[in-house]
This record gives sequence, C-alpha cells and structure tokens, in this order.
Amino acid sequence: MEAAFWLFVQNVIQFAMCVIGGHYLISAFKERRITAPPARISAGQSALVGMCVALNTVVAVAGWWLWKEGVIHIRTELNWHALVDMTVLLLLMDFLMYVTHRIAHLPLIYPILHRTHHLEELTRPVSLFMLNPLEVFGYGALWLGVLYVYPSSWIGIVLYLLLNATFGALGHLGIEPFPKHWLSIPILGHLTTSTFHAQHHLDGEKNFGFYTDVWDRLFKTLSETYAQLFETSAEGKSMLLAPQVEDTF
Repeated sequence: MEAAFWLFVQNVIQFAMCVIGGHYLISAFKERRITAPPARISAGQSALVGMCVALNTVVAVAGWWLWKEGVIHIRTELNWHALVDMTVLLLLMDFLMYVTHRIAHLPLIYPILHRTHHLEELTRPVSLFMLNPLEVFGYGALWLGVLYVYPSSWIGIVLYLLLNATFGALGHLGIEPFPKHWLSIPILGHLTTSTFHAQHHLDGEKNFGFYTDVWDRLFKTLSETYAQLFETSAEGKSMLLAPQVEDTF
C-alpha cells in the first residue's frame, strides 16, 4: 500500500508539472498559436483526466509488482550507461508507439479505443490525459513489455519517463515554442513538435509519431503541409488561424 501511495503521488506531480509547465509555455509564446484556443474544459473531461491519472498509477503499481516478483529486471548502477538506457527505451517506444498508434486508428478499433482522445481537436496541456481507460492500459502494457525485454537501469527509466512527459505536454500545447529554423537542425529537427501533433488531432491520417517523425517519413504518413504549418506557427501566422480571424469580422 505504501508503494501504491507514493506512485500515486508521483503521477499527480507529473500531471501537475505537465499542466503547469504547459500553461507557462502557452503564456510565454501566446502569439504563436497553431489553432484557436479550445473551449472551457467540461466536468466530464475533468473526470476523465482524474481517471487517467489514477489508472497510470495502477500501471505503475503493476510494474512495481512485476519487479518485486523478478519478472522485470532493473539495474541499480549509476553511470553513463543510463544515457544509453534512456536512448534505447526512447527508440524502442518511438517505433512501437508509432505502430500501435496506427493500429488505434483502424476503423474497427478507433471508435472503441482512440476516439476519446481525438474528441479534443483543439489541444491544451490537459488533453494529454484525456484517454479511454483501455488505451491507458494498452500503452501501459506496451511500456511494461519493453521493460521486460530490456533490463534498464532505474535512472535510465526515470530519464525516459521525464522525456515522455515532456514530449506529451509539448505535443498538446496548441502553440509552437520552437524557433522557425528548428526543422532544419540535424537530428533535433526530426523530434516531434507542438505543430506536428496539433496537426494530427486535426487530420487523424497523418503524423502518428510520438518522439520523432522518422517513422512517418519512412512510411509516408508525414503531412505534406507540416513544414509550412510549423514555419507559419513559429512566426505567429498559423495557416489554421486564418479562418477564425476572418469569421470575427
């Protein structure tokens, strides 16, 4: 019970960091909106968010139990190998989450599993936690499966989880904090951006990646207008804002 309590506290802190940090970035870069601001969050959406945080705790407790039972092995050394572990976890999850994300968009699966998340077409930081409970457990099982296959160090796991939360929060900002030249930077330019995921919420057939756009480029699912939309959003002149501006006159 004590482990469950502290894992719940950790998930609440992670949720708070994503939302508070996200809204700080929205305030700092408010002139770089990608889409119009979303409507006020409803009571039902708030309940869904609370359920997601609770179910993330259930997944964490399951992972702790599997570790205690010796099913999952976690190394305890503290050295530079933690960076290797973090990178391996990031790359493995990037590919597997791309594949499962595309599966979640299949016509027979989408209404049951993933449609809940896409009810938020105009994203905000809390959108990250608006998930169908089945989807929470699905991605949780995927994560625990990776830990079963790859015995990471605990610090590598912590670093990966911090990056995962950061990418998740950035993807749902609804504003673009990265500079205009970001996509032209080697390696860094292939990391997903706020524009990348905002575009996915508006067009569910494009931009399936979580951490990189590598798999979208390889499998031809990267939006043809992504680079252009990123550039205009980073300049504060998003193509997606134009219709809303015209409608106000």
